[in-house]
Amino acid sequence: MYHYLNDPGINKKYVSVTIGAQKYKTEIQAKNQIIIADEPVEVGGQDLGFTPAELLEASLATCSVMAIRMYADRKEWNLQEAKVNVSFKRNIKTHLVAFKKEIEIIGDLTEEQRSR
Repeated sequence: MYHYLNDPGINKKYVSVTIGAQKYKTEIQAKNQIIIADEPVEVGGQDLGFTPAELLEASLATCSVMAIRMYADRKEWNLQEAKVNVSFKRNIKTHLVAFKKEIEIIGDLTEEQRSR
């Protein structure tokens, strides 16, 4: 099995994040890709992109669905689609964060395959 993250030949690049004078609009760049993050209007942003919390949720959900796809492909299972919803709640007083993840699997899979 090929693990590209452990490949010494892969040039490990970084993520660069820049904020300018425009309140809360943030440019995130990785490789040749750029995305915009911002805050909602009600907290002083312009709602031009994902909030930092949404980016965190998206990262966790993306890692999950990609892992599901890679596992299904390796096992040669008939996975048509995987969907992951991630949300979190933050307790401001205790500084505790709780994540909730819901997974939906679509495909011709047995119950045993789905449980993995």
